[in-house]
Amino acid sequence: MSEVHKKSPLQNHIQDFLEYCEIEKNKSLKTIRNYDHYLGRFAGFARSEGITKANDITLDTVRKYRLYLNRLIDDKGKHLKQITQSYHVIALRAFLKYLMKHDIDTLSPEKIELAKNPSREVHALGDDDLARILKSVEQETEELIRLRDTAILHTLFASGVRVSELVQLTERMVNLDRGEFTVRGKGDKLRLVFLSPEATKALKAYLDKRTDNHPALFIAHTSIGQSVTAQMDAQGKVQAANQHEAAGLSARSIQRMVHKYAMIAGVTTKVTPHVFRHSFATDLLRNGADIRSVQTMLGHASITTTQIYTHVTNEQLREVHKKFHDKK
Repeated sequence: MSEVHKKSPLQNHIQDFLEYCEIEKNKSLKTIRNYDHYLGRFAGFARSEGITKANDITLDTVRKYRLYLNRLIDDKGKHLKQITQSYHVIALRAFLKYLMKHDIDTLSPEKIELAKNPSREVHALGDDDLARILKSVEQETEELIRLRDTAILHTLFASGVRVSELVQLTERMVNLDRGEFTVRGKGDKLRLVFLSPEATKALKAYLDKRTDNHPALFIAHTSIGQSVTAQMDAQGKVQAANQHEAAGLSARSIQRMVHKYAMIAGVTTKVTPHVFRHSFATDLLRNGADIRSVQTMLGHASITTTQIYTHVTNEQLREVHKKFHDKK
């Protein structure tokens, strides 16, 4: 191996850390990819500073790295968001913690403070917007697709699941009699989520209409309107490939579907599957649910994440203030 392509000791440690995350910590593939990206960027910066070993990392290195991130321009000509910069630093701290745990001399991760990010502003659908989006599905002329899309929208709003969790669902995972199912969320954690009567009814209507034996809860139905020959050809491709990946709806497909119905409904704000998740949490809190229960239903590891919805309780405080203040 030439010197140009030879990995530095620091890069070798990063590789060991990624394998540790995969095998011993059982981190998700997405988390490992993110760590690889963030730490790869740090390794590149460190090399430009002449730092190739773990014990060369100092607080001054981290300070310069943060300045570098703050001034970095991405492929779209924009600066990195503060939250993205924080993700880089969080990954670095996790890496340093790993090094110290394995008795490798380096900077203590406790010495690195995270920047305080501005509060996230979440957008939730109003009752009228939600109703109009659900109503707009009626314009779909293919009955099976109309039933599927209605079931998807109701499930998103009733359960608050992430779109990545939704596309992993199989028909066998959903208990329609009990109106519940279990999803595997971030950190590979299982949680129980619930369906509303409307969502349960919509799912039953969709599944009763299906004649395939595909395991996925929501599928593409690409053969609708095709000739018998085309349908047979499509079925052959499904059998030749991984069945769930071949015909199960992708997260991107559901994002496009949600956007389409929002446009038809005339909703001018950006609507994504995650907006339905925000709407689920907002609806619960507005109707009196406690934030700890909402945290559990959303699958948040920390209550801090759930507190982005405190604007909802603030609105309730406004009503209390209006009702009871200065009543002489």
